[in-house]
Amino acid sequence: MTLAQSEALALGADTFSALADIARKESGLELLPEKLLMVQSRLKPRVRALHLTDFEAYARHLKSETGHSELRNMISALTTNVTHFFRENHHFDLLTEHMIPMFRPKIEKGERIRIWSAGCSKGQEPYSIAIHLLHALPQLADADFRILATDIDPRVIAFARQGQYDAKEVEAIPKQYTDSFFEPGSEPGHLSVTERIKQHITFNELNLMHAWPMTGRFDVIFCRNVVIYFNVDTQEKLWPRFANALQPDGLLFLGHSERIAVPTAFGLQTAGTTSYAHDTNGSPGSTKP
Repeated sequence: MTLAQSEALALGADTFSALADIARKESGLELLPEKLLMVQSRLKPRVRALHLTDFEAYARHLKSETGHSELRNMISALTTNVTHFFRENHHFDLLTEHMIPMFRPKIEKGERIRIWSAGCSKGQEPYSIAIHLLHALPQLADADFRILATDIDPRVIAFARQGQYDAKEVEAIPKQYTDSFFEPGSEPGHLSVTERIKQHITFNELNLMHAWPMTGRFDVIFCRNVVIYFNVDTQEKLWPRFANALQPDGLLFLGHSERIAVPTAFGLQTAGTTSYAHDTNGSPGSTKP
């Protein structure tokens, strides 16, 4: 590709629609027409990296047999990974109030405790959950306590596994937590999550639109600031799947701008602000395909 071709590389409306359709089918991501320039900016490096002439060629490549691996790169480029530690404190308050009394007898009986951070981004959410719970209930350290942290983006999963953050990323964490659960990182000015936290967390790549390989149910599911990028139809396919993945007394947390209009239609009930409990008195969840 010549410099002139590179500078002239532009995304047309028809090709944008084709790319938006691919993104929707692959990941549930809803790209509205007003996002055209954003999509153009984020995908232009991928077009160049593949030495393609234009976005039309890129769309054809994605649909080809050899373009399957590029789908992951496209979704990674289009998704936003902005998060921070202990985001939305009211969720952690409810986690303590609702779940700690249920965890204590489980620990005494040697039963499993499982939490899922779906859309974990760079790891701040699952680390925050583990730190919060281990501080509030130290007995969890020796219990069958695990957090599954998943994200569609393999790059952020790799980052999250490292558990190392710069000073700006950890500045809002209470000192009692940094003193107990962090140690100096391998780079100057960085802090690393200690092994006593990491040992409870498993990071895996997972596309929520695909089959979920997990067989057991979760006590708590965090899926925050993920479904806001999905259309209503896609969201309504996810709600019953989350409900069916919850223990009968489990909790589902969504992001601050996300709501389930009629939670009882999907086997859930409101438990607090953007928080939902398994509806043990209602239906087990919609079977909408």
